[in-house]
Amino acid sequence: MIFGNINNIGDEKNYPAIILEGLKTLKEGEWDKKENGRYELKGEKMYISISEYETAPEETKKPEVHRKYIDIQYMFEGDEIMEVENVNNLEVSKEYDETLDYAKHFQSTNSSSLKIKESEMAIFYPLDAHMPCIKLDENKKIIKAVFKILV
Repeated sequence: MIFGNINNIGDEKNYPAIILEGLKTLKEGEWDKKENGRYELKGEKMYISISEYETAPEETKKPEVHRKYIDIQYMFEGDEIMEVENVNNLEVSKEYDETLDYAKHFQSTNSSSLKIKESEMAIFYPLDAHMPCIKLDENKKIIKAVFKILV
């Protein structure tokens, strides 16, 4: 997992080329002006999903894990909490669905919390358990891109 501000990622040599391509695409496109939905860039190999939603209480969420894709979750508007945990510390609540590329898990009391604000991103590799969409103090409108990269 990687966390940071898209405008200050540090030394680019620290990132794989495919991640840099994803960050550049997010930064240079006007994705925040797009309608909700999926936008294919390289077919199934690389696409962006734009979502507008309202955050919710933590108890309504479950950690998810992907196997086929890296997620770059980027915040255009709003802020939310994302819980992060090592998948090996979690109990499965919904077995992996290959079509949807995720498994759901029960929450952990030992997870770490990230507060994601506008212009910030979190990069989750396959098997990084993450639980996004959690409200900070109150439910807020979010506009977010999830950039998917096939591994």
